Amino acid sequence: MKLIEEARGLGGPYVFRLNLNQQSSGPSWHTHKQLMETTPPIVDCGVHYVDVMCQITDAKPVKVRGMGVRLSDEIAPDMYNYGHFQVIFEDGSVGWYEAGWGPMMSETAFFVKDIVSPKGCVSIVMDEGAKSDDIDAHTQTSRIRIHRAETDDEGRFAKEDTLLSMEGEPGHQELCDREQAFVLKAIREDIDLTRHMNDAVQSLNICLAADESVRSGKEIEL
Repeated sequence: MKLIEEARGLGGPYVFRLNLNQQSSGPSWHTHKQLMETTPPIVDCGVHYVDVMCQITDAKPVKVRGMGVRLSDEIAPDMYNYGHFQVIFEDGSVGWYEAGWGPMMSETAFFVKDIVSPKGCVSIVMDEGAKSDDIDAHTQTSRIRIHRAETDDEGRFAKEDTLLSMEGEPGHQELCDREQAFVLKAIREDIDLTRHMNDAVQSLNICLAADESVRSGKEIEL
């Protein structure tokens, strides 16, 4: 929520650079292989990140381009465990998302959450030594870095970057608990969730279009 708030405060158009690759083995690789019986990583994980893109830009997505590679003989021939795609929005914003699962995936730059605008950028800075198979690291932001592009008369940056500590934020299970509590509150208080539903459907539509682009080799118009 803070990341979205700060990014919207900068104003668009935006460049979204988002990924979450997971180096998995043993039980976690088994889980990933089970998931890939029905869906590729860019759809399973991508819906969450595309939702963030859409919330920040609030513009209509118009095109999707996707690419994917099957990096393991342990998954079905028609499935791929690494993929990335680009989304183009009506306001000129562009988004990139990348996701890969498996024992071959790199721990280098596995977590990128970077949003750039003409006025600067907002980024999530992970704790040093974080591992890609740490489920809490997938949902926690640790610190948010705010950089402003404004310069002084000499062309140097007018302000130093700001680091916001997200200490005390919920872990993965606590986040799930909060989600369930919100759903219950919405039922009891008849809260209008139309925007939430529309965003969820739109995010899924974009990710399914990305999967279609991977399989067809063609750009998909939305």
